[in-house]
Amino acid sequence: MTDEHASSVAQRLEAILIVADQPLGVVSLASAVGAPAAEVRAALAELVADYDGDGDGPRRGFELREVGGGWRMYVRAEFDDLVADFVGGQVPVRLSQAALETLAVIAYKQPVTRSQVAAIRAVNVDSVVRTLVARGLISEMYADPETGATTYGTTDLLLQKLGITSLEELPPISPLLDDGADGFEELLA
Repeated sequence: MTDEHASSVAQRLEAILIVADQPLGVVSLASAVGAPAAEVRAALAELVADYDGDGDGPRRGFELREVGGGWRMYVRAEFDDLVADFVGGQVPVRLSQAALETLAVIAYKQPVTRSQVAAIRAVNVDSVVRTLVARGLISEMYADPETGATTYGTTDLLLQKLGITSLEELPPISPLLDDGADGFEELLA
């Protein structure tokens, strides 16, 4: 018996829902946990009842809600202030100079591969790219059809953090500085 079959649909749903950053529809959840949609709907109802304390267990500090056509975990309303105070009290994590430089290259040159960014910056960027992906500021876009290398681009989260709505709002690269376009194009040839 595989681990997937040994665990219940509800347990597999919990594992997916705990990391979801947006509401997930029943079809997406069914696909993710490898179960029929009807089973997923029943398991979601069980989880809602369990979290609400309808069974033998206590009412939890979080709840499972259906919003916007999908399901997601939320903090219960009575704990909003507590969580806001906790999150607000956290020291914001700043990006290193290397991460900022790598992020700038990706923002202006996307879609771009890790090796192209490394050639522009003249340093290894593997760990910096992993950090930027982990923070949700960049994401993998697709595999380059010729080389198979993963290409990267910026995310909506980066736009939110910068307070802009599109990449067109990025300031132009200074006309007095070589933007590296000539060398960059040669890398692609």
